[in-house]
Amino acid sequence: MLRIIQASLENVEELVPLFDQYRLFYKQDSDLQGAKAFLTDRFNNNESVIFLAYLNDIPVGFMQLYPMFSSVSMQNSYVLNDLFVMATYRKKQIGEALLNKAKAFCIAKNAKGLALETAIDNPAQKLYEKLNWVKDVDCFHYFWTSQ
Repeated sequence: MLRIIQASLENVEELVPLFDQYRLFYKQDSDLQGAKAFLTDRFNNNESVIFLAYLNDIPVGFMQLYPMFSSVSMQNSYVLNDLFVMATYRKKQIGEALLNKAKAFCIAKNAKGLALETAIDNPAQKLYEKLNWVKDVDCFHYFWTSQ
């Protein structure tokens, strides 16, 4: 049975291995201590909302949302920054359930919506489009790096 909870600091030990695997997927080095410190900071500073998915009481995926604001619309919204499901549990609608949980969360918070950025070759694009996410073709996104 699939169960999704809004995680808290109490869940950090279950999140750390998933977060580390997520980073490995994006070609980063494993860093369990760094992952724990990063997630702990997010919880302690109330800087993100993390949902944790369990299948038969096994933590199998997570999603992290960061708050943002629009001056033009004068509304809050969220950036869906991280979405990860363990490889052995993919194709079981867990990612879809997490995305739907994010939508429900935004509606409950009266937020304008959700934004996400993904790699051009990420196959998850099909899932996003299936769930009525719209690819932005009206603007470019720029990023400046300080390093």
